[in-house]
Amino acid sequence: MTAIDADKAAARKTAFAARKAAHGTGRDAVAQAHLRAALAQIGDGALAGYMPIRTEIDPVPVMASHTGRVGVPVILGAGQPLDFHEWTPDCAMMDGAFGARIPAQGVDLTPRAVIVPLVGFDARGYRLGYGGGFYDRTLALLRAAGPVLVLGFAYDAQELPEVPIDQYDQRLDGIVTESGLRHFPSGAP
Repeated sequence: MTAIDADKAAARKTAFAARKAAHGTGRDAVAQAHLRAALAQIGDGALAGYMPIRTEIDPVPVMASHTGRVGVPVILGAGQPLDFHEWTPDCAMMDGAFGARIPAQGVDLTPRAVIVPLVGFDARGYRLGYGGGFYDRTLALLRAAGPVLVLGFAYDAQELPEVPIDQYDQRLDGIVTESGLRHFPSGAP
């Protein structure tokens, strides 16, 4: 294990505990209202969200109210970027990797906005995920293909003083919590 891996593991432990304490305390609905407002700028553009697992904050009500196409991530395999498959509130679902539910029918979707789950985040706009690098690989590919809005979705309690990063980590464009939306300008460190 490298020093950065050890630093990330320690930060994950802290952030998981904070997320667990915040989960189920009634903050989701307020955060969802802020997320809905933040996504208004994409109109009916394709959106990718996620099906929450463990103590992740729930974006599903926002996804269900989106007027355009909506997708959820599908893990294809270790070391690969995510695929996004079209989702609707009434589509047939099945178990995917890591316990996340995925659409039974694999209709691909390329999002122009992505709601990103996370374990922790910092004021610079960096996120701490589960450690597989799936979102970092995926966001790099999406951004290389054109503009995409990337918003982390979390509880305020998940903020860390500083997320340990390496050259592969992708910054968020913003983070939405129960306190509102924070933008991270593209030129910021």
